Amino acid sequence: MAGSKAPGLAAGIALAVLTATASAQAPGPFLKEQVKLGADIYERNCAPCHGPRMLDSQVPVDLRKFPPEQKDRFITSVTKGKNQMPPWGGLFKPEEIEAIWAYVMVGEKQ
Repeated sequence: MAGSKAPGLAAGIALAVLTATASAQAPGPFLKEQVKLGADIYERNCAPCHGPRMLDSQVPVDLRKFPPEQKDRFITSVTKGKNQMPPWGGLFKPEEIEAIWAYVMVGEKQ
């Protein structure tokens, strides 16, 4: 009887691991309002260097290609700054940084 449960248990564990891995890497889902807020903040504060709508960037970081699995890196860069980028952590609330992240992940698709 214990042997008959093992294949089902192993399959369940494998499915749980795959689901957790996929959800950890997949951005979103983001609310339209959150993406719009992020787009508004981006246009006012980020576009001068990263380009309007993330196009024509004046810096080597193409945000349209930012890896979804590197959200922590994004948050740290926005909050503390990196290279030529100034720290914005004192200006933005955490939910605003999350909104910028949503916009960078979704872009103009929503």
